[in-house]
Amino acid sequence: MLVEKTSLPDVVILTPKVFGDARGFFMESFNQKAFEQATGCKRDFVQDNHSRSRQGVLRGIHYQLEQPQGKLVRVVQGSVWDVAVDLRRDSAHFGQWVGVELSAENSRQLWVPEGFGHAFVVLSETADFLYKTTDYYHPESERCIRFDDPELAIEWPELPVEFSLSEKDQAGSTFSKADVYKR
Repeated sequence: MLVEKTSLPDVVILTPKVFGDARGFFMESFNQKAFEQATGCKRDFVQDNHSRSRQGVLRGIHYQLEQPQGKLVRVVQGSVWDVAVDLRRDSAHFGQWVGVELSAENSRQLWVPEGFGHAFVVLSETADFLYKTTDYYHPESERCIRFDDPELAIEWPELPVEFSLSEKDQAGSTFSKADVYKR
C-alpha cells in the first residue's frame, strides 16, 4: 500500500496496489495491519456506509461532537473532491483543510481521523462513495459547517453545474460560531 502524507499530519492518503489484466482487476481494499502501519493508529471500524450522488452534490462539512467518527473513505465509481478540516481547537492545524481527488480510477482512500470535519463534492456524472467509520451515527451530536465559510476558504473545484446541498448543509454554521472539539 502506498502511503502519502498530507499537509495535515493526521490525515493520510492510502493507495492499495491494484493488480489488473485483460480480465479485470484485484485489490485488497482494507487490511487492518496495513492500515495501522500506514496511519500509526489502531482503530476498530463499526459501520460501513455507501452513498450514490450525482454531479455537483456537495455533502458536508459534517462531524459528530459525541461519538466522533474516524472515516476511511473511497470512491468505487466516479470521482469526488474530498475535504478534511481540522476541528480540534488545541491543534496546531486548527481550521486548516486538505483536499484530494478520490476516484475509481486512482483507487485512493483518505483517512479522516476523529476530530476532523468531512465533506465532498461529486465531480463525475455520478459517484459511489464508501466509508468505514470508527463509531456509530449519532444524530443528536451531528454538526455541520458551511462548505463556503469564508474563514476556512476551501478551494472547491469549478463544475459545469451548480452545487446541490441538502437543507441541513444549507443551514450549516459558520466556522467562527461552530461547536468544535476541545480535545
